[in-house]
Amino acid sequence: MPSKRELAAEKFAAGYNCAQSVLFAFCDDLGLDKDLALKLATGLGGGMGHLQEVCGAVTGGILVLGARHGRGEGASRSATDTTYAKTRELVARFKALHGTCLCSELLPDCDLETPAGQEQFKQQNLRETVCAQCVRDAARIVEELG
Repeated sequence: MPSKRELAAEKFAAGYNCAQSVLFAFCDDLGLDKDLALKLATGLGGGMGHLQEVCGAVTGGILVLGARHGRGEGASRSATDTTYAKTRELVARFKALHGTCLCSELLPDCDLETPAGQEQFKQQNLRETVCAQCVRDAARIVEELG
């Protein structure tokens, strides 16, 4: 069976965004409908709708952590504390690898909100040289965090 890192990379290579790809990789483990997961994570790509805020691979990972450890109805506050701690660990480990978790810093001088920036993104092959690695790393970290 492929690792979560490999599953996320495959989905990303198929044209889905960073957040979708990371969340999708964990759907079977979470009992989460794959189509719904892809829809839920759509707006998080490109650092939240191309705003280049927190990297979508990271926010996709946070969704996984929430689905796995989060506080549902009737659950105790300790579930929130656990999820927050795992979220902080995901962000810290991602930053240790990439220096940041902000899309704007991962893709410097490339404004995804503009046609020129999107063209630059394509011409410089940033999807493959930067984003694909972020997807693989976020999925691996989330898998390791359990």
